[in-house]
Amino acid sequence: MSGARELAVAAVPLLLYVSVSIAACAGPRGSARDMTFTRYSALSRSAEIARRTLPPLTFRRGQQVLASKGQVLQEQAIDLAKETFAVYVPPGPAPKNGYGLLVFVAPWSDVTRPKRWRPPLDRHGLIFVSAANSGNEAPIYDRRVPLALLAYENVRGLYPIDLARVYVGGLSGGSRVAEIAALAFPDVFRGVLLNAGSDPIGGEQGIYLPPADLFRKFQTTRIVYVTGGEDETNVLDDQVSQRSMKEWCVFDVEVLVANRLGHEALDPASLDRALDALDQRSVIDPGELAKCNDRIQRELAAKVAEVEAAIARGDRERARERLKALDARYGGLAEGAVAELDAKLALRSADGRSISSN
Repeated sequence: MSGARELAVAAVPLLLYVSVSIAACAGPRGSARDMTFTRYSALSRSAEIARRTLPPLTFRRGQQVLASKGQVLQEQAIDLAKETFAVYVPPGPAPKNGYGLLVFVAPWSDVTRPKRWRPPLDRHGLIFVSAANSGNEAPIYDRRVPLALLAYENVRGLYPIDLARVYVGGLSGGSRVAEIAALAFPDVFRGVLLNAGSDPIGGEQGIYLPPADLFRKFQTTRIVYVTGGEDETNVLDDQVSQRSMKEWCVFDVEVLVANRLGHEALDPASLDRALDALDQRSVIDPGELAKCNDRIQRELAAKVAEVEAAIARGDRERARERLKALDARYGGLAEGAVAELDAKLALRSADGRSISSN
C-alpha cells in the first residue's frame, strides 16, 4: 500500500466520526452506542468457520493433525466480554418487516461510529454494527469473520430484523473480508457491499468456494461493487472479481462508481446509492443458472477423472498434484469427490508399500 493510500485509510475513522454536513447535524438522531455482547452462535464456532472457508482437503488434513495430537479447534475464538461493538439504530419505530442490518468490517482497529452515514442508514431502515479491533492487522478467520457473525447474532437478538435484508460490507481490506464472509455464510448475509476491495472467487488465486449447498445460496446473493472512480488499482481488482463471479455463475451483481472519490470511505450520497442497489435485487434466469452450473459440473467431472486415471496407473505423485489442484479450484463444490479420491489414493499408497516390503 502506498504512503498516500495508508494516509487516506488512516484518516477515514475521523471522517466517519465527525459530522461534516449541516443536514446531518440538523437531522433526527437515532440511538448510537458502544456495546458489549454476550450471545454466541453455532455459526461462529471455529470448526464451522474452517469447514466453510477452507478447501476440503486442507480442512481434513488439519482435523487429522489435531486428532493425532489429541487436540481440537477451540470452540469459539472470540471472548465477547473483551470486545466492543458500535451499534447505530435509526430513530422511530421499526419498519414493518423489521430493520435491515449492515455489518461493517473496517480496515482500521478503532471503533467505527457512522455519524455522517446516518441519513442513508435512516432512509433504508438499516441498523449499523461494527466491531472494534477488527482491522487489517487482525487475523481473518480467528477474529474478523467471527466478529462479523457475532455482531449479526447479537443484534438480531436485540432488535426485530428482516432476515432478507441482512448485509455485510466493508472498506478496502475490510471489504475483502466481507466478501469472504458473504461467500462462506450466504445463509446469514443476503447481500454484500464491496467498497474499494475485492478478490476473485475459486482457485488458488481467489477465495475458496464453500460446500455446494452454501455455494448454491451464494449464487443468489446480491453483490454490489462500489469503488471511487479515482481508485484505479481497486477498480481493476473489482473487474477481475466480477469476471470470476460470472465464471462461477453468480449473476446478481451491480457495479457502481463513486465519482470523484479515491481510496476512501463512501460519502453519504454514494452510500445511499449503494444501499438502494443492495435492496434492488435482480431476477435471475433459472435456465441460464442451470446451464451455467451444468458447465461447472462437467468441468469438475473431467478433473475428477484425471485424478482417478493417475491413481489407476499408479502415478501417485501425479495423482496428488491433480488432487491438490482440484481441491484448491473447486473447494467445497468437490467435497465428496475429494474425500473419495483421497481415500483411494491412501489405499493405493498403502498397497504399494505392502508390495514393496515383500
